[in-house]
Amino acid sequence: MAIFTSTNLLQNVYNTILHEGLTTYKTKYSKATLPDRVEAEKADKRHKKGAIFVVRSKSDFTSTGVKGYIVTSKETLLEDAAGLSHFTPNVYRQFGYSDDKRTKIHGFEEKNLLQINTFVVDIDTKQHSVQEILLTCMDESIGAPTLIVESERGYQVYFVLSEPLFISNKQNFRGLTVAKRISDNLKKSLQSVSSDLFCNDFGFFRIPKKDNIVWQQLDQTYHMAHLIDWSCRQDDDLERPLFVVSSKFTTISVTQSEWFSKLIHAVDIKGEKGQLGRNNAMFTLALVCFSEGWEKERTFDFLDEYNSNLNYPLSLTEVETLLNSAYSGKYKGASKAYIEALLAAYVRGGSAIPVKFNYKGGWYKFKKERKDRERSHYEEWEQDIIAYISAQKSSFEMFLWRSQKEICEAIGIPQSTLNVVLKQSKRLLKTTKGKGRNAKTGWTTISLFLQYVLKKAVELSQRKGIYRIGLQEVVDEWIGEIEPIAGYDLLTLYLEKLDVVTPLTTKKTLIRDTG
Repeated sequence: MAIFTSTNLLQNVYNTILHEGLTTYKTKYSKATLPDRVEAEKADKRHKKGAIFVVRSKSDFTSTGVKGYIVTSKETLLEDAAGLSHFTPNVYRQFGYSDDKRTKIHGFEEKNLLQINTFVVDIDTKQHSVQEILLTCMDESIGAPTLIVESERGYQVYFVLSEPLFISNKQNFRGLTVAKRISDNLKKSLQSVSSDLFCNDFGFFRIPKKDNIVWQQLDQTYHMAHLIDWSCRQDDDLERPLFVVSSKFTTISVTQSEWFSKLIHAVDIKGEKGQLGRNNAMFTLALVCFSEGWEKERTFDFLDEYNSNLNYPLSLTEVETLLNSAYSGKYKGASKAYIEALLAAYVRGGSAIPVKFNYKGGWYKFKKERKDRERSHYEEWEQDIIAYISAQKSSFEMFLWRSQKEICEAIGIPQSTLNVVLKQSKRLLKTTKGKGRNAKTGWTTISLFLQYVLKKAVELSQRKGIYRIGLQEVVDEWIGEIEPIAGYDLLTLYLEKLDVVTPLTTKKTLIRDTG
């Protein structure tokens, strides 16, 4: 992996992630010069400020609360980073301590978010390499991430917003609902590299440090409008609305339904990382009881009996904590997705949820005709071209050889539109050999190019014994063939960041091949 040595790395990383959510310097005992503090204070007044939460160790996440402290300035975060394990990269508007000793923190609730800065996908395994994760992001998700942070057991993939999404309670936290759907789709898009579908969308994540950042491209950020467009397309074919299970939409009591009965008789529930378990099942049942209008005491008696029947019961304190959370009024009802996951994992043959949902006011619309979808027009053509190349290209060839006319006819794209897509695309690559009638055009993508390079390098290294030499030979052979269109500079950056070749050798190769 590439090693980052710049002393300004963390400062740039935190500035990119946090935007203007925290003050620049501490209000007391700052080490900055007076002129710098005065200038920063003027700039800080232009934006709302909040706080983030940090912890020193994973063991600080306890069943009775989270041990940690509150950070309100980037200066403090930068000074303390070396001794921290996790932080909330998204900023909260209210915050405080739960005890007199100021050791336990509270306020990191989704509806208390001031601004969402980034989406983070947790990959709780190291069976996939950083290269595989990156290629999957480009192939199956929205694109290259801003950061990949390594942990003891896996990786966390950061997709940072170019501008923060500010959360308010208007329209029943509509912005938060949209953000949670985007987060869900990002996690689903990375399932092939074992993304954790049930990881908290906007909670605590590994704090980036010099020794755990294994990929960083800080200028690779995402506009919220782009993320919404992408997320809508993920759901186009599913027509998936946003809803919760609520008894007022059913013809019978939810507690009398088949799935509820089967779930409470599933006594072997335990759970592990990346899989729903006892806490999720207990919380789901409590939410159902709450939505049914049960008194809190009645629900506690029910959960206590259910817990005692489990092969791996929770402590009474944990049951009370889950009950209090379910009855806090922060939740509308039980998540249908969670219920289905629990049934699939712990009920033989699963069970249907015979509930009709009366959903109104969703932010998804039925798919329009492409000619009417101006904002996503070129991006969808780009995706069609990529799909065509991927389906047609042989794994033994670097390029798919087709004339522009053949590409246009196969996909149904006008020539003028193809030219615009090529100028804008950061994922397509092409080459042209020959002149006039004898000219032929080769097509590929950044992802396919990187896959080819890595595959060929392995083959060469097996014959010659040195992987690095194999890599360089493949890059030397092909890099000069690619025309310098939009994705060209991005490709060379990927080669450097993936540690395929060093920046120096890449530049030498480009200078030699392009003149």
